[in-house]
Amino acid sequence: MLVIVGYLIVAGSVFGGFALAGGHMAALLQPIELLMIGGAAAGSFLVGNSGKTIKSTLKALPSVLKGGKYTKDNYMELMALLYELLGKVRKEGLMSIENDVENPDESPLFAKYPTVLADHHVVEFMTDYLRIMVSGNLNAMEIESLMDVEIETHHHEALVPSHVIAKTGDAMPAYGIVAAVMGVVHTMESVGIPPAELGILIAHALVGTFLGILLAYGFVGPLAGVLEQKADENTKMLQTIKVTLLANLNGYAPAMAVEFGRKVLNSTERPGFIELEEHVKQKR
Repeated sequence: MLVIVGYLIVAGSVFGGFALAGGHMAALLQPIELLMIGGAAAGSFLVGNSGKTIKSTLKALPSVLKGGKYTKDNYMELMALLYELLGKVRKEGLMSIENDVENPDESPLFAKYPTVLADHHVVEFMTDYLRIMVSGNLNAMEIESLMDVEIETHHHEALVPSHVIAKTGDAMPAYGIVAAVMGVVHTMESVGIPPAELGILIAHALVGTFLGILLAYGFVGPLAGVLEQKADENTKMLQTIKVTLLANLNGYAPAMAVEFGRKVLNSTERPGFIELEEHVKQKR
């Protein structure tokens, strides 16, 4: 929703200011210029990226119209689930969570936390390392190293759409110049027509540069920023799981392990110590 509001503000400010200054809006309506800029951008997007990258970018774009996926409530539910899992391990041993880890979709414990269960990446990351803990073949340092590598890989992959969109946006002013040059070429070959008509052709050519810059910095570029922020939010969930599980592996009680995980969160989503403690007790 904020993306649409932002677009309306950009368009209203630029075109409204132009109109208030006495400009004629019809002069900016140049579909041919848009075809040149948009077509060149789309073509270079296809040429410069693999099929996998194109697919992931197109899949990620609709998410910019949605709000933040991970809220304070999501993090609190995640930490309540971790607390309950680690509490079960502390009371009944690691083997007690084997069935929960192997079949989270059928686990009564996971079923109590539907928001977490619906997130495939979070559940997969959590259960993979709980499974390693159950097997008992790796120590805390080795698990931490493996977690870091996986989180880095996941984050790099999640950032691909934002990088692709940013590169496309950065190229659009150049495509605007190309459209403008093409307009100038057309103008020069029309020398000899009345000055009034020549002026119109020059104005049309300049619109190409204007549109390229506006589309790059007012519309396409900001999308890259939104996608990057969403990738960072997703990574924060994995980091919370990592810190909590490692704290437990190092001998801390479930309540303290969850506290370690709480400290990882950004201040905007981080619950207070008492707030989280009461939430965890309520969920049990």
